[in-house]
Amino acid sequence: MRVGILTREYPPDVYGGAGVHVEYLARELARHVDVRVHCFGEPRSSPLVAAAYQPWEALQGGRPEDAALAAMSVDLAMAGGLEGMDLVHSHTWYANLAGHLAKLVWDVPHVCTSHSLEPLRPWKAEQLGGGYALSLFCERTALLSADAVIAVSEAMRQDLLACYPAVDPGRVHTIYNGIDARAYVPDHGDAALVRYGIDPVRPLILFVGRIARQKGLDHLLRAAPRIDRAAQIVLIASAPDTPEIAAETRNLRDAAQAAGASLVWIEEMVPRPELIQVLSHATAFVCPSIYEPFGLVNLEAMACEAAVVASAVGGIPEIVVDGETGYLVPCDPEAVASDATAARHFEATLAERINQLIADPDLATRLGTAGRRRVLERFTWEQVALRTVEVYRQAIAEHAAGTGRDPC
Repeated sequence: MRVGILTREYPPDVYGGAGVHVEYLARELARHVDVRVHCFGEPRSSPLVAAAYQPWEALQGGRPEDAALAAMSVDLAMAGGLEGMDLVHSHTWYANLAGHLAKLVWDVPHVCTSHSLEPLRPWKAEQLGGGYALSLFCERTALLSADAVIAVSEAMRQDLLACYPAVDPGRVHTIYNGIDARAYVPDHGDAALVRYGIDPVRPLILFVGRIARQKGLDHLLRAAPRIDRAAQIVLIASAPDTPEIAAETRNLRDAAQAAGASLVWIEEMVPRPELIQVLSHATAFVCPSIYEPFGLVNLEAMACEAAVVASAVGGIPEIVVDGETGYLVPCDPEAVASDATAARHFEATLAERINQLIADPDLATRLGTAGRRRVLERFTWEQVALRTVEVYRQAIAEHAAGTGRDPC
């Protein structure tokens, strides 16, 4: 079975959970099927990469809309490069249109994995301008016609069916993200901490994520002055969606520091071995997202035996078990986004849960140990790949039945 994996992100250009997902899924799928990765950007050295594509030069201007138009130009070229595939599998709206076009041009089944849903991310209009309407178009067009859709959590599946009621529920499969527990192993060395100015002795509260509305970094920064001063709050945060969000985040950081919070802000992509070392020292890993269909970063933290304090949104409650592997903080995303009182209550509760772990290191250790055990039991890439191949075989068989051809 020849499978074309279509993605914007692929190593070394990985900046979010979807990119991590594709990296590990492609590697594991290659044990079972013939994988051909088609990605955005410069040529890659990986033997799994069949081709990389650049956007049309005329669409690389400075307008917000150009980013979406440029992605669509890549999709056109990508679709043209998929001849000979038995199935195509697209990830995120950036590549969904390529999968849809390949389905039409080459008469092959198209599988989409939904890592997030554009209708539930209206703040993306700040980043894409009128291009946000194009992202909605690409996603909707692909999902409504896809032979199968993979949702990364049950909460994501329910959101998808609510956003797109015309999608047949029988075509939507829930397959959780995975984690490479052989790579994400606790590392108690401290060289990485010293390099980044982190005190190996003090309690460490850690955030890792893009500077984006959905990640809730603004709420953590507002909560920071309430967090026990004995702790240092380490923010591995980069890739702001817009200059305005970057400036707003810097202002919140300055205000938190002025109020006495101890912050270490790392504005760069930290290499994975160093990130694992930092995660392994975390008293608490904090995920204050207001929108998170899955939350792969929580699995990474749990695999490194960090207790997790996370907002109870999207797929996070399917990963973090409250009181067993960490704490879930109640969060109504709409209320938190629109009502200052609800936002302040969320932030106060976030700080309260973090402080519980700072005050009781033994508790933090127990929760972290349970977290890694849960990862090993439920969230491995081998399980993800086997379930995904099942979806492929079903999609190919159903497509063949619909066209009168024999399945592969």
